[in-house]
This record gives sequence, C-alpha cells and structure tokens, in this order.
Amino acid sequence: MQRIKFSLPSELPLEPLRAFDLVAREGTFSAAAERLGLTQPAVSLQVRQLERRLGVRLLERVGRSVRPTAAGAELLQHVPAIAAALEAALRAVGTHASEVAGRVRLCTGLTTCLYLLPPVLHRLRTAHPRLEVVVSTGNTEHCLRGVEHNTLDLALVTLPVASRALSVVEVLQDELVAVGRVGGTPALPARCTPRAVAALPLLAFDATATTRQIADAWLRRGGAVPRPQMEFDSVEAIKAMVGAGLGVGLLPRMAVSGPGAAAELEVRPLTPRLHRRMGLVLRNDKPLGRALQAVVQAIAEAGRAAE
Repeated sequence: MQRIKFSLPSELPLEPLRAFDLVAREGTFSAAAERLGLTQPAVSLQVRQLERRLGVRLLERVGRSVRPTAAGAELLQHVPAIAAALEAALRAVGTHASEVAGRVRLCTGLTTCLYLLPPVLHRLRTAHPRLEVVVSTGNTEHCLRGVEHNTLDLALVTLPVASRALSVVEVLQDELVAVGRVGGTPALPARCTPRAVAALPLLAFDATATTRQIADAWLRRGGAVPRPQMEFDSVEAIKAMVGAGLGVGLLPRMAVSGPGAAAELEVRPLTPRLHRRMGLVLRNDKPLGRALQAVVQAIAEAGRAAE
C-alpha cells in the first residue's frame, strides 16, 4: 500500500509572497519596500526568488507602475486564504502559550481512578475547558511501561519505582486499613495486628498488585504468613465480598471512607499502622508543558488534601 506523505510546500516561502502581494497592490516596488521597512532592491530580490521557485513571471512593468501577469493575478486570488490559514494556525499554537490546552495521557490504578481522580478531573475541566485528560487504568508495571515508551505522559502509581529513566514525585501517603462486615462473622479484632488479621479469612488483591505486596510484607514483619482465601483484581470486588461476610480485607482508606462509604463495612486501623506511598511518574526528558504542569499540580494538591 502506497504511503501518503505530507510536507509544507517549500515552493511558496511566506516573506517573498508577502512582498509580491504588496508590490502588486501598491503598484510600485518603492511603495511596497516602504510598507515592509526594506530597501527596494531587497523587495525586488524577494519577488525574483519567488518567480524562480514557481517558474513563472508574476509581475510586469507598465509605464511607471507594476502590475501582475496572468499567473500573478491567479496567485493573488489565493493570498487572502493563505494569510487567513496562517493566522488561524498561529492563533491555535498561541493558545498553548497563553492558556492550558491539549491532551495529557494519564495511567493509574483502579482504586485511585475511582476514589481520588473524579474531583480532580472535574476541577481541571472547569478551570481549563481546552484541556483533555485521557485516563487509562492498569497495574504499576503497565503504567510505568507506557511512560517509558512515551505512549503515556504521566502515571500515578504505588511506590517504590526503580528506574533511572523516570522521575518520581511522591504526592500521597494512603493508609491501609482492615475492613470487615459490621456485626458479621468473622469480626474484626480490637487490635488488627498481623497475627490477628492472618488468623481471619483474608480477601486480598491479586499477587501482582503493588498494594498486595505491601500488605504481605506487613504481615511477614509481624510474624504471620499471608494465606489469602480469595484474590481479586478490583477493590470493589473485595468490598462486595467483605460486605457479604466472606472475610476481611486490607484496603486503602480512600476506598472505604468519604461520602460513598458503605454502611455495612467496619473499618479499623492496623497495628502497627501501614501506608502505601503514591507518586507521579514522568520520563526524565519529558517536556513539562502547561497542560502537563496543570495535571501534575492538581493531583499533587489532591494528594496533600487527602492525607
């Protein structure tokens, strides 16, 4: 299949085109030179360069004045459209310097997407209508791979992240808590230590999830062996199973607090306390344009407010 190539036409440089247009409309090279702030020979040279590039004569002298040839008159009809297109292009590019506009590709985990991002995205849309944030979800490895390959601009993931190609800014410490069914069996212990939690039917995240690895490390430090009865790739699935009385879970506090918290779930802090660190990740060489800056700042502010 033949590939279609596109490039700006080098046969029509803009400065010589403007010189030709002014000479044709003013009727003399000297008048056009005065309008352009150039010498008459400089204007004549620009017009000759344009004629050589196009391979046709564009202007002819008639007495003391200059008038367009048939080819020149044809070209003059297109000058207003060319000027309008250029002005529109410059205005479009100028918005990126004067306002927050463009697309930012963000990847994060499902929990963060559900419980942290909605108000952030709402504020961004209200403040910057021309900003488009495209959000995808995945585990930490998936998000980091996208940032490294530049198919994603930004990732919000659970730390730590080990890569010399990436810059990391910590924005949030989200506490992990024990979650059980109110009045259910098994009941949450008064002190949710690693041994006490491990003795209950544990409903856990998938083993590849960074949050699961943090929880398992906490259990092991307390002398317990992680043996979950069920594993899920969704915080909502774990909450549903806990609500059904099938066990207890170790979940991020952001997923079980706030206005949307389920009334049937009981939440208790862990002993010792446990947090997962969340960070924004970008390539080291990623240009930090106004759009990307706005998203980074909004998420960082939301992270500080959530702690």
